[in-house]
Amino acid sequence: MTVKSFIVAEIASNWEGSFVKATKLIQESKNAGVDAVKFQIWRANDLYNNKHPNWNFIKKSEITFEKAKKLKQISNKIGIEFFCSAFYPEAIEILEKLKVKRYKIASRTCLLKDPFSLETLTAKSNTKKPVIISMGMGGNKKKIEKIFSKNQKTFCYCISEYPTSINKIDWKDAVKFDGFSDHTLGITAPLIFATLKKQNKSKNIIIEKHVKLKNSKGPDASSSIDTSELSVMVKSIREIECSKI
Repeated sequence: MTVKSFIVAEIASNWEGSFVKATKLIQESKNAGVDAVKFQIWRANDLYNNKHPNWNFIKKSEITFEKAKKLKQISNKIGIEFFCSAFYPEAIEILEKLKVKRYKIASRTCLLKDPFSLETLTAKSNTKKPVIISMGMGGNKKKIEKIFSKNQKTFCYCISEYPTSINKIDWKDAVKFDGFSDHTLGITAPLIFATLKKQNKSKNIIIEKHVKLKNSKGPDASSSIDTSELSVMVKSIREIECSKI
């Protein structure tokens, strides 16, 4: 049986508020062979204190409707799916206008502690589109499942440490999930996950990996791989998919 991996390049704030860098990241992710690129739409004031050491960078990476529209247009032109984690209800309205195919649910949103978390989850649920859910910070899984009872959903194994030590991964637990949101350094962990899921005869899995340009210095850079590493990762996963294990 051939396992099919839907591979997501999580760009997050690694585009650094620059459309030149965003275009390069999207193009190089496409060249690497991923299935989609993902960004994050949040309002800085909702999630961070303005005394945060990376406040200026955070504000620069904030995505408005016009910025989201341009990022979607760039992705369309390059020929790759664009979608987002969204952290406030109006962001869902933005993304629905852009006709995204799916949504990501971030670990911190599942805690229901940020402003508008429940309203945001409800808005995503109401679209009835597929959702990819990480709960690396905890939360009530039964409540999340109830909210998304009418959506196709994939839960990701996730540890919300940036970066995560590969030694902290519980592979017996990880293999129970059909998704893997990875914050380790390098590409070993996604390859182990793909291999284990292949051995378990899984049909469809999701692998999400933070990606950056070389020399990126943003807050997400420390837990990201560059696009050359991404190419090797994708090639290796595709080989695992077709291998006889």
